[in-house]
Amino acid sequence: MSAASAERLDIVFTAPHPDDLEIGCGGTIAKLVKQGYRVGIVHMTNGEPTPLGDPETRMKEMRAAADILGVQVCEMLDIPNRVLMDGPEPRYAVASVLRKYKPRVLVGIAGRTVAASPDHYQAQLITEASRFYAQLTKWNDRFDGTEPHPIEHLIYRPLIRAAEPVNFPAQFVVDISETIDQKVAAVACYRSQFPPERFERVRHYIMSLAGYEGGMCGYNYGELYAVPRPIGVRDMIQMVEPWPVPSPIDTPRI
Repeated sequence: MSAASAERLDIVFTAPHPDDLEIGCGGTIAKLVKQGYRVGIVHMTNGEPTPLGDPETRMKEMRAAADILGVQVCEMLDIPNRVLMDGPEPRYAVASVLRKYKPRVLVGIAGRTVAASPDHYQAQLITEASRFYAQLTKWNDRFDGTEPHPIEHLIYRPLIRAAEPVNFPAQFVVDISETIDQKVAAVACYRSQFPPERFERVRHYIMSLAGYEGGMCGYNYGELYAVPRPIGVRDMIQMVEPWPVPSPIDTPRI
């Protein structure tokens, strides 16, 4: 399913289930759209079966959430949920989308969630492999006839509940103070997965994590991302923004 024509995108976000990207990256997605970038989101599965959902409901919820975030493209791939595994077919499916929309930047979630769905880590592996597969030549027949496309940058959204800490070469935080409400509203679209009591717990988690991650850089709310290499800088002064919000633990200047 595509919410727009196959025009080139600036950035694509991938995750295994509808609601993963909204919970993890919704603030950044909405902000990028406001900044004028063309943004796509790719759900590898429809998330079904689940105890409270059905495919038709999940599709409607996904579309409503995409509308709130304002993305130009939203794709739901036909990869089976619960048996999502890194391998050739899922790599072909995700890489075909990347070759179709030709983004400069690819974002995927990262981390092993041993107490939750193993799909999360498998999606990380699929995303990494799909970035490589997107540039492969002489294999267009495996990618719906699309042409090769190299993706310049891979960015991770680390899962806070991952089984073990990972020391990434670089991290950064996106200020989502102006889009935190959009993020929460997008997650609220998934009523089948988050009935009122559960949604309040999820909302508390979202706001608390965003407050913590944003506070590390002086923002009211933020989302932390990681890069598998150092971040190159041409202007060091421009990189260091003025500190926007005084830290509550700072001592007064005298």
